[in-house]
Amino acid sequence: MNKFEQLGLNESLLLAIKDLGFENPSEVQEKAIPVLLEQNTDLVALAQTGTGKTAAFGFPLIQKIDAEDRSTQALILSPTRELCLQITNEIKQYSKYVKGLHTVAVYGGASITEQAKDVKRGAQIIVATPGRMQDMINRGFVNIKNINYCILDEADEMLNMGFYDDIVSILSDTPDEKNTWLFSATMPAEVARIAKKFMVSPEEITVGAKNSGSSTVSHEFYVVNARDRYEALKRLADANPDIFSVVFCRTKRDTQAIAEKLIEDGYNAAALHGDLSQAQRDGVMKSFRGRQIQMLVATDVAARGIDVDNITHVVNYQLPDEIETYNHRSGRTGRAGKLGTSIVIVTKSELRKIHAIEKIIKQKFEEKPIPSGIEICEIQLLHLANKIKDTEVDHEIDSYLPAINDVLQDLSKEELIKKMVSVEFNRFLNYYKKKKDLSNETRGERNSEARTFEAGDAVRYFINIGSRDNFNWMDLKDFLKETLDLGRDDVFKVDVKEGFSFFNTDAEHVDKVMDTLNGFVLEGRRINVEISKNDGGSRNSGRRDHNGRKSSGSSDKRERRDRSGTGFKPRNFENNSERGFSSRRERTSTSDKPARRSENKSNTRSFEQAKSRRSRNA
Repeated sequence: MNKFEQLGLNESLLLAIKDLGFENPSEVQEKAIPVLLEQNTDLVALAQTGTGKTAAFGFPLIQKIDAEDRSTQALILSPTRELCLQITNEIKQYSKYVKGLHTVAVYGGASITEQAKDVKRGAQIIVATPGRMQDMINRGFVNIKNINYCILDEADEMLNMGFYDDIVSILSDTPDEKNTWLFSATMPAEVARIAKKFMVSPEEITVGAKNSGSSTVSHEFYVVNARDRYEALKRLADANPDIFSVVFCRTKRDTQAIAEKLIEDGYNAAALHGDLSQAQRDGVMKSFRGRQIQMLVATDVAARGIDVDNITHVVNYQLPDEIETYNHRSGRTGRAGKLGTSIVIVTKSELRKIHAIEKIIKQKFEEKPIPSGIEICEIQLLHLANKIKDTEVDHEIDSYLPAINDVLQDLSKEELIKKMVSVEFNRFLNYYKKKKDLSNETRGERNSEARTFEAGDAVRYFINIGSRDNFNWMDLKDFLKETLDLGRDDVFKVDVKEGFSFFNTDAEHVDKVMDTLNGFVLEGRRINVEISKNDGGSRNSGRRDHNGRKSSGSSDKRERRDRSGTGFKPRNFENNSERGFSSRRERTSTSDKPARRSENKSNTRSFEQAKSRRSRNA
């Protein structure tokens, strides 16, 4: 007996399940389906992405719908257009033997009037994104005041994307006596708030521990210098010749830049981010699903709702801010019982994040060295040999064999094999024999004390932009926060001079600062950042004691000494005047001091005024 029969599903659904080749229900299906079939109840189900949640609510929903009644009876909300279309397609496959049951997808980027017509013709089930659904309600195109079921799929992702107000508004337009089924990978506070507000004594189902990672995904991390992050990505791709992956970056700019670099270097890659039009996005996803693209470089927001089978690797080119987001990323692989790998490329300053993630997902990461060039060449050679061995011969080639044999007749079997393999293999060999060993270099720098910063340290930087570039301290702080994607308090002690400036961050951000800003082009000028010989002190250094005296050894005193020419001096200082550096004589000119004191007083007043405004607004 098929195990789905034991769950209480009717004949029409069992026929569809047989056509789809499903044999054994997943854990979430086994737990949720009997509860939803036997009871009219609200439900909260926590399960990782890719565990079969659509079938878990889809099968009982279809069985409970009255197909002879053409009015809207159920609403399914999902975070993205891709997931909306995927759920719609699956519901249609599940209900293929249920005569008269219609499911309509409602999402942005398509004609709202056409979608309204489809609903009006009769749609017992509507699958919608929150934004478009709210628009349909506002225009009077849809009536959900009498629905019996409301399903929130990937609830945490919808709320992470900022749909809280839309969801509350939509649910407020539905009847109180309906059943609400909430499916989510994690249970953040906003999801709990929705459940409390709109659900009555819900049944709870948890597959695995809350927020835990999937048991089918292994987790690896590779420690590299910040400047070698992209080189490490290429090596990891080359060390996994059959890689079919999603590469996650934190910003749209990084996503586009990394994808363009990969394409230039001969990889089948594409970018997926919010600046793409819907047509471009559809084209990228079609190519990815068809495996014309091996490495899809994406932001977290753009990748939400992607459900593509057989993804072998998720690569965290940059770690996300939220640990829950890491869980969503890694959930893109290891689906349907298959094994997958989540790779993290980190700098040594980010290692604490790895330990924090381990605690939440309750799984250990394995630290691995970046493969050496020789190792990659060996992997590629064996992969090529197996590819040749497993290639299916198309006998249309037979007519060309006499001419081919004439060309190759002077070669022995061994020579022929060598030449065939070398056609593909030589490019790897020529590339990697000139390249350094990234793992050895990283270990060497980790053992060096030349630039070691302890947790909690503040690091002082020199940057070659200043007031002549139309920056005051507030503008520069805003620019740095936005460019580095840091929080409001992560950049501090910003000191703007005419042709250069200083600023501080905590030590954990050193690699990001150096990696992101060096080489950044601002209005045609290339930015240069160096670490000052000042230790940066701490956030509290330089404060006055109870008698009003400045504490000894403050970073401010050291800065004054450095600016006088006895301490820190940027590399190639005298040659950089055209890049915004002023000369030493200009910096120490006495005629400049009154203006500078005036500027500092103005900055102090602005700072105090800003503090006052923030206090009033708080």
